[in-house]
Amino acid sequence: MDVGLFLLIEPFASVETQLQRVKELGFRRADITDTNAGGSMLGSAGFSPTVSLDENPFEVKRLFERHGITPSAVCAHALLLEPSNPGKYGTAEIMKAIRFAAAIGIRDVVTTETDARSEWAQQLTYEESIFTVAEKLYTPVQMAGDYGVRILLEPHGPITDTIRGMQDIFDRLGNPDALGVNLDTGNAWLGGTDPVEMARVFREKIHHVHWKDLGPEWEPKRGTMFGCGFSNIALGDGVIDLQGVCEVLRGCDIESSTLEIIGGDDVLVRSAEFLKDQGV
Repeated sequence: MDVGLFLLIEPFASVETQLQRVKELGFRRADITDTNAGGSMLGSAGFSPTVSLDENPFEVKRLFERHGITPSAVCAHALLLEPSNPGKYGTAEIMKAIRFAAAIGIRDVVTTETDARSEWAQQLTYEESIFTVAEKLYTPVQMAGDYGVRILLEPHGPITDTIRGMQDIFDRLGNPDALGVNLDTGNAWLGGTDPVEMARVFREKIHHVHWKDLGPEWEPKRGTMFGCGFSNIALGDGVIDLQGVCEVLRGCDIESSTLEIIGGDDVLVRSAEFLKDQGV
């Protein structure tokens, strides 16, 4: 399993600057971390590491290649619990991400439902939430299969942070081969699920991993938050049983994974060494 980085190493910096830092740190893979439809003012000015899904994907591929970096996945985290709205990142953007990824040989597009923001979404029943997420993913999943791409659901919301919720979405969509899991160790744990058990249940569906460890100060928030963005400590320094996750995933056919960690260079390097020592 190759280990890469999120392109959010330097604050207020362009994709190119992030790629330079990835290379300097000795990594050779990175997720296309932030994506948007249309144009981004800050992205155009070089103050945000965002990639437009309306960009020529081959230009982005050439940018990565100039720095010797291979893109691991396209991140397309959405608001799948919210009412359909062209102003919200959702089905249309996921479909653009599929086309973008397929054009340049990226296999995986990562998405999730995110926590409910609106009063409407917060009042959904569990069954309504499953239907709402699955309905928004139905066409993208079919399209991903046609393009030879996989949509990977990441634990990052009230449904996907649970094993039952993740499985119910799979079942509602007919358990297609084009739908898999991006295991986020920190998000799963923070949402109240044992990431070791999630890894065990979805072992054959996990095709990418976002690695995080969290310190004891996060324990009072467990079960009340859905996603924390990043960790600021090295893997193995926190309270999450990452050794147990690695034991479950050891030997799986997972091509790449990503460190979702901010901090000093030593934190990133030590985290990569931790995974190497675990044999994944």
